[in-house]
Amino acid sequence: MKHAASARLLLVSAMSSGQGKTTVTAALARKLKRQGKRVRVFKTGPDFLDPMMLQRAAGSAVDSLDLWMVGEKRSRHLLAQAAGNADVILIEGVMGLYDGTPSSADLANTFGVPVMAVLDASAMAQTAGAVARGLRDYGPVRLAGVLANRVASARHAQMVADAMRDIPLLGTLARQEQSLPERHLGLVQADEIHNLDALLDHLADQLEIDQTAWDAMPEIVLNDPADDVPIEPMLKGRKIAIARDAAFAFLYPANIDCLHRLGAECLFFSPLANEAVPPDADAVYLPGGYPELHARTLSQAGQWQASIRNAHADDLPIVAECGGMMALANQLVDIEGATWSMAGILPGKVSMQKRLAALGPQAWTTAQGELRGHAFHYSHMESTLQPMAHTIKHPMNIEGEPIYRVGSLTASYFHAYFPSCPQAVASLFLQPTTP
Repeated sequence: MKHAASARLLLVSAMSSGQGKTTVTAALARKLKRQGKRVRVFKTGPDFLDPMMLQRAAGSAVDSLDLWMVGEKRSRHLLAQAAGNADVILIEGVMGLYDGTPSSADLANTFGVPVMAVLDASAMAQTAGAVARGLRDYGPVRLAGVLANRVASARHAQMVADAMRDIPLLGTLARQEQSLPERHLGLVQADEIHNLDALLDHLADQLEIDQTAWDAMPEIVLNDPADDVPIEPMLKGRKIAIARDAAFAFLYPANIDCLHRLGAECLFFSPLANEAVPPDADAVYLPGGYPELHARTLSQAGQWQASIRNAHADDLPIVAECGGMMALANQLVDIEGATWSMAGILPGKVSMQKRLAALGPQAWTTAQGELRGHAFHYSHMESTLQPMAHTIKHPMNIEGEPIYRVGSLTASYFHAYFPSCPQAVASLFLQPTTP
């Protein structure tokens, strides 16, 4: 039985990265929330850092939407669920509007969501109109309007508005003396910014909205397939210890939800605080993050290192993704060239580099089905260990990340999106067999 719900939806996109999509989406979410609106925010494509900021801005969990990794059916289900208890749904796009396969434009057109184009107007005026028309017509997409970011003055804003012709200027955001800070993987983590809520409030105050144009946008009716197939509780009764702190923070909320639906109980602990793997854990999950920024602390966390080595010796299944894998290598060389000893379960050395080593969607074909996800890292792994498998890059269909197996440990740079194949996930957290 299908269910329908409606809300005002907007996909926030741009001509490229760096235009201010996250800043604008966060400012708009905070502004609407302060107006008493029920706001839900989603992020297009694989991402861990932007959702942390957006969650703080909106005050609600931020899930991923993606026609390939998440899938059209689940994406529609998530949107319809959100529409049932939200007044406004904001979807932050990825990269430029038409970048990627599938792109943000593909997502918008699949679900009939209007697009708001964020344009960095700091070095343009009338040309903003040409860019906006190109973004609208290239696909085309249903362009609700433009938000001009980094405008210098009211006169500058008026020049941009005049250039829009038949495209509404939905709002403007002035040049920011303080914006959301960044580092090599994108934005810093939300908990690292001590004045984040004040900054978000300030951005919301600066955001000028054309209320007439905003009110003219109709609500979108979303049909929920309502056929979310129940997941067999293959992990019922099992306790999974999950590392969660500033070094291990790249964790999809959907992955935790998937583990719960598989019947598992999740136990969280902090290697950075030198906490041991919980003694009653049946398996361990080490997600990605920034171990390279905390290498000294992790190298001195003797209790944590001993506990994960003991867990491995006891054949507890261990799943380590990207940063989690890095923390289990013999050594980690940080960006300054300093070498730090890690847990030493995975033979090899991980070295940071200034250039991006991998970026994009990938899939692992297992005996249980295709487990989808992505890779995004600035380090490389040197190991004599032979991979037990490789992911496949999408859509190029070429070899991707190696997947290593050492006893009960499965490790890779690959970040898996668990709901894409719960059966494969369950097999990883049961006693180790070849997936």
